[in-house]
Amino acid sequence: MLMTLPMYDYPETAEATEAWAAAIARYAGLELDLSRPDDYVGAWSRADLVFSQACGYPFTHSFRNRLTLVGTPHYAAPGCDGFHYSSTVFARENREPDGYRGMVAAVNTPDSMSGMLALKSFFVDRAQDGHFFGSVISSGGHVRSLEALQRRTADVCVVDAVCVAHVRRYRPELLDGLHELGKTISVPGLPYVTRDVNVDRWQEAVTAAMNASDLADVRAALMIGGLTLTRPSDYDVILELEAQIEAKGGLRLLE
Repeated sequence: MLMTLPMYDYPETAEATEAWAAAIARYAGLELDLSRPDDYVGAWSRADLVFSQACGYPFTHSFRNRLTLVGTPHYAAPGCDGFHYSSTVFARENREPDGYRGMVAAVNTPDSMSGMLALKSFFVDRAQDGHFFGSVISSGGHVRSLEALQRRTADVCVVDAVCVAHVRRYRPELLDGLHELGKTISVPGLPYVTRDVNVDRWQEAVTAAMNASDLADVRAALMIGGLTLTRPSDYDVILELEAQIEAKGGLRLLE
C-alpha cells in the first residue's frame, strides 16, 4: 500500500507531514510509512495508492475519474477561505501588469492550477493572439519559481497561498524585494484522494485526525484548519475557468 503527501512536503515540515500521514493511516486501521517517490505524479496512477494529495488541475484533467476524492483540507493561511484558496502574483519589479509584456514567466509545472492556470487567468486579458510573455520557464516547484525571480532568470510567477504562508514562515528571504501584482481567482484547494474502493474509511480517518487534540501541534505546523467532504463537481470551476480563458483567446505558456 502506498501513501504520499507530496504537495506541501517541505524540509521544514517533514516531521509534521510524517506525523500527519501516520495518524491518518492509524485512524484508517493501517500502519503505513509515508512514501516520497521522486515521481509523485506517477504514484497517483498506482493501483495500491491508498491516500495522497493532488493538485486540482491534474485531478480535473489527466486523473479525472481515476482518483477518488476523499475531501479537501482547509488551511489557516491568508488567501484561504474554507476549502478554497487563491494565489499571489509575484514580480521582480514594481510595474503595472502590462509592463510584464515580453518578459519571462516562471511556471512551477505545466499542469499546475495555481502556477499555470492562475497565471493565465491573471494575464489573459492582456494577451494578443495568445501571446504575452517573451518566454516561459518550467521551474519544477513554487519555491523554485521564487528562486528564479531572485536569481533574475525570471520576472514573474504565481504562487499559491499555502506555499506563500510557508515561505513567509520558513524562507522569508525568497520574498525580499519582490512585488505583489495582485491575487488570482479563488478555487477549491488541493484535494485528498485515494484509489481505494473504501473511500469512507479515509474520510472517517481524516475527520478523526482533524478532531484529535493530540494532533493540534501537527495541524498547526502544517497550517491545516479543517476539512470539507467535497464533491468532484466542486472542482468543475477549474474547467470553467479554463474554458473562459480559451474563450478570450487563450495564453500560450509552455508548448
